[in-house]
Amino acid sequence: MSIFDDMLKSDQTLFRDDVPLDYSFIPKLVPYREKEQRAIATAIKPLFSKRNGKNVFIHGTPGIGKTVAIKHLFREIEEETDDITPLYVNCWQKNTSFKIAIELCNQLGYKFTHNKNTDDLLDIIINIVNKSSAVFCFDEIDKAEDINFIYTLIEKVYRKTIILITNYKSWLTDLDERLKSRLNLEFLEFAKYNYDETRGILLNRLSYAFVPDCWNMEAFDLAAKKSYELADMRSGLYILREAGNAAEDESSKKILPKHVNLAIKKLDEFRIKKSTDLKDDEQDILDIIKVNSGKRIGELYDIYISAGKIGSYKTFQRKLDKLGKNRFVTLTKTSGGKDGNTTIVSYAQKKLDEY
Repeated sequence: MSIFDDMLKSDQTLFRDDVPLDYSFIPKLVPYREKEQRAIATAIKPLFSKRNGKNVFIHGTPGIGKTVAIKHLFREIEEETDDITPLYVNCWQKNTSFKIAIELCNQLGYKFTHNKNTDDLLDIIINIVNKSSAVFCFDEIDKAEDINFIYTLIEKVYRKTIILITNYKSWLTDLDERLKSRLNLEFLEFAKYNYDETRGILLNRLSYAFVPDCWNMEAFDLAAKKSYELADMRSGLYILREAGNAAEDESSKKILPKHVNLAIKKLDEFRIKKSTDLKDDEQDILDIIKVNSGKRIGELYDIYISAGKIGSYKTFQRKLDKLGKNRFVTLTKTSGGKDGNTTIVSYAQKKLDEY
């Protein structure tokens, strides 16, 4: 047998369609989240009878299907009726009432937003959605710098369901009691996928994304185990894609364990940016955290100021959020205890010191 028999030809590929490997891809079915989707659908159901819906607070760790489940339900609503308008906003990307109002106007097809303030835009939104019903989903609500828009929607939209999504259940403890009372939230936790569920989801995506029989199953199980360890489906999808790319780089017709190991090694570049990419003030904060890992955010801010640095506590928080997003540090929100609600900041030492 020629050595070329095991090699891809120049016009061959292992990928059938790499779109299903994108985390934003919405599958026809969302496996292992049927119970959670039914709970959300129950909250929305009164809108189909022109009654006010229920509001839902969804929490759970990143990469476990919260956003995918919501977007799947929104697609079903769009296919089912024109009388309910689903509106989704990611509050990390749109983090103020004004930006959120602009985004809602865009989704509602209203383009004349120039020279209008937040209140003007919210009045326009309310006028449009009150002609029927609406489901508002505010994902990563903990990243919103203000939540004044929620007060307005609660007060002035006649028939709505408001869905708030966050990785941190503790975010709710800081919410104004009057707003909590008005929202009257239903609580829904998305638990982490177990190993069989993780494997099943990845196997389903694999069947859409790759040509048949190109995966060595030992290699696939290695990818599934790593994804389960990380408890983040986005990392699993990344490993599948990069293992396929690694195999193609070698012109291999099979994706083997060595290709998965290459993808896992590369995963750190996906999860953590190099510290040389940081701005000077961000590097200063990271240096402080490195020698004070595990302290509360307030303690770190005091150290930062005592070192002669300048900046408000809110600005310091935003910079910490950026460091957390890029996996330089881990931010663990806690509630209760002698210190009340706070955030514990830890340095991602093992990962960062590899660079």
